[in-house]
Amino acid sequence: MPGAANALFARIVEDLGFEACYVTGAGIANMHLGAPDIGLTTLTEVANHVAAMADAVALPLLVDADTGFGNALSVVRTVKVLERAGAAGLQIEDQVFPKRCGHFEGKDVVPLPEMLAKIRAAVDTRWDGDFQIVARTDARAGLGLDAALERAQAMIAAGADATFVEAPTSRDEIGRILRELPAPQIVNTVFGGRTPEVPQSDLAAMGAGVALYANAALQAAIKGAHEVLGVLKRDGSLAAIADRLASFEERQRILRKDHFDALERRYPAVE
Repeated sequence: MPGAANALFARIVEDLGFEACYVTGAGIANMHLGAPDIGLTTLTEVANHVAAMADAVALPLLVDADTGFGNALSVVRTVKVLERAGAAGLQIEDQVFPKRCGHFEGKDVVPLPEMLAKIRAAVDTRWDGDFQIVARTDARAGLGLDAALERAQAMIAAGADATFVEAPTSRDEIGRILRELPAPQIVNTVFGGRTPEVPQSDLAAMGAGVALYANAALQAAIKGAHEVLGVLKRDGSLAAIADRLASFEERQRILRKDHFDALERRYPAVE
């Protein structure tokens, strides 16, 4: 499941045939605010992105809802807003607000009862029983893997449909997570982050539910844009790097311009 930060990236995810799309909170912070993933986005900003993405694609969208944007009562509103916006599920985490990227230093987690209250609130609030409640724990970094597993077990007991133990540091740790937790598991691969990349075929054999690549598209876009614009700044021309650019036609295909052309023909302004 690749991550997308906006409707264009979601279109690319769908065009390539993936089965679902992750709405990355880090990506929204990076692309919408030009800021790091340190808890600066609001529920309204995230919901607006989700609504645009849900309009653009037919894929299920799993939304990174950070800490739920507050306490358990805030989670009630978060679930209602994101479900109305078109999400198929959300992920909430047990970090202290303001949260940080799961691969940053300086993370801390709230007391477990506070997180369990949020999970129960989310489960009780969802209108569609298939709306997925994914509970993430960031306890591995500060408390160790055993504590993270204990928290994840409690989150499953509280009603989470799946859990997400963020930032394991070895293949062996990933294996323990997948063996010991009795619910579908998300394994997040962040290029350059704390968790080593394990091939998807191996993750499937180990029992993972989702192989998540939350920011692969974002990192590719940053590198590609920097390289292309760097050449443009240096040479005053795109000729030397034209092979790195999508063609005009490919850009319109990804955006389904033919679909909008057909709508214009179907609904002419003058008959």
